[in-house]
Amino acid sequence: MRILLVEDNRRLSDSLKSILTEDGYVVDPVYDGLDAEEMGLMDVYDLIILDVMLPGKDGIAVCRELRNKKRAVPILMLTARDALEDRVMGLDSGADDYLVKPFEMDELRARIRALLRRESGPKSGSLQISDLILDPATHTVMRNGQLIELTAKEFSLLEYLMRHENHLITREMAENHLWNYENLVMSNVVDVYIRRLRRKIDEGHEPKLLETIRGAGYRIADKSE
Repeated sequence: MRILLVEDNRRLSDSLKSILTEDGYVVDPVYDGLDAEEMGLMDVYDLIILDVMLPGKDGIAVCRELRNKKRAVPILMLTARDALEDRVMGLDSGADDYLVKPFEMDELRARIRALLRRESGPKSGSLQISDLILDPATHTVMRNGQLIELTAKEFSLLEYLMRHENHLITREMAENHLWNYENLVMSNVVDVYIRRLRRKIDEGHEPKLLETIRGAGYRIADKSE
C-alpha cells in the first residue's frame, strides 16, 4: 500500500514516515501544497494523508482540486483546528476522514486501515484466496491454518497481489507500490521477493497460487477453481 504523506512539520513527517514504513506501507513525504497536488494527480497512491495548514497551497484547496480532477483516492486530513466548522469544511472539500492533532498513533493506524478497507477490501478486512488468508489489521498470513512469517516488504507485496486477484501485476507496478521515490531499486528485486513469497506460501501446498508470467509480470489466483 502506497501513501502520500503531506505534512510541512519535518519532524512530525519523519516520525510518521518511520512508523508507517515499519508497518509495511510505502510512504512518499512532501512538505507543501503545490508538491502535494502534483504528486496526488499521479494516480499511484492508495491513500493520502493531508495536513490542512501548508505553505504554497492549503490542504483544503489541494483536496478540492484532486476531487475536481476526479481523483478518488481516500484522503485523511490532519489539522490542529478542532472547531466544528473547520471539520465540516475539510469533509466538504472531499476528504474521507479528519483527524485532529495531537493524535495517538494507534488511532491514525486504525483510520488508515478503515479507509483502505472501505476502498478495496471486504468489510472484515481479511483477504482470502483458496486457503491463504491475509489480515491487514493483525498483519498476519495463514495458509491451511498455519501461520506464515513474512517481512514487512513481503507482506506488502502479497497484500497488493491479493487485492488484485487474477490481475496481471507488472514489475513496474509492484516497484511503484513497494518503494518510494527516494529509493532506487535493482531491476530484479521484485523477482527476488516473488521467489521468497512462492517459497513461503506455495511450497508444500496445493493449489499453487503465485504465477510468474514471463516477460509480463505476476499474478495470484486459485487456478483450481
